[in-house]
Amino acid sequence: MPPARTTMTPPEWAMLIALSLLWGGSFFFNGVTVKELPPLTIVFARVALAAATLHLVMAATGRRLPGGRQAWLAFAGMGILNNVVPFSLIVWGQGHIASGVASILNATTPLFTVLVAHGFTADERLTPLRAGGVVAGFAGVAVMLGAGHLAGGAPVLAYAACLGAALSYGLASVYGRRFRALGIAPLSVATGQLTLSSLILLPMMLAVDHPWALAMPGTATILALIGLATVSTALAYLLFFRILEGAGATNISLVTFLIPPSAILLGIVFLGETLLARHVAGLALIGLGLALVDGRLMKKRRAKAA
Repeated sequence: MPPARTTMTPPEWAMLIALSLLWGGSFFFNGVTVKELPPLTIVFARVALAAATLHLVMAATGRRLPGGRQAWLAFAGMGILNNVVPFSLIVWGQGHIASGVASILNATTPLFTVLVAHGFTADERLTPLRAGGVVAGFAGVAVMLGAGHLAGGAPVLAYAACLGAALSYGLASVYGRRFRALGIAPLSVATGQLTLSSLILLPMMLAVDHPWALAMPGTATILALIGLATVSTALAYLLFFRILEGAGATNISLVTFLIPPSAILLGIVFLGETLLARHVAGLALIGLGLALVDGRLMKKRRAKAA
């Protein structure tokens, strides 16, 4: 395999920024829909519509999902870790905290990923630099929470839900390594996991939310659901895999740095949200942690010093 690139072309940077806007937009769309719909209904609509969209893409490009029990069990595991659990936790959390705050907490995903990879893989061990990044990142979470909020209550549980979603994404990152060994293309992985996520969520949503008893949501909520599924999920996956193919996994991880600013801006402009000083300070520490985990800035400084 060719060595991983550490630079990106201008078109790839443009796609990366666009991807950050699409994924940052998911927090905005969630912020709109949670005002009228329960979490499981929102998440089911998101994954079901996104799965239908990607099935159309696969049909149009002449691709088919793989058969076999092993592949579909892998899709189910990935769907639970990468869609069902994190989407549900984030949507529930956004019922109690601002979308910008939720996006900052979601940015801790790489911190959880390095811890999970250290525990479950042999080739992605925790280095001193990465360990420092994890400490800095979780210090940022502590700063965001604030000493006055440690007594408990809904906001603390919402923070915990968003952090639980980040942990689930970290587990999914390590779990997803098996698809390369199975020879399953990334677009098939996305379509398969969303399909299984829809099947898993359907009975849960029917049992918990009783959607037939819900009031008809307004136009803004319906449009937000469509945007969440088609733009922030289906289109985002297509763009993600396009960047991944050209620039590689290391470069695409930079999107983690870019999602909170877009989510925060959308929340402030369209949802009337505000960020407290402790949220900004926490974001700075989490950003430092992500930079240390990524490691490239330190490598460049060492190269210049040498």
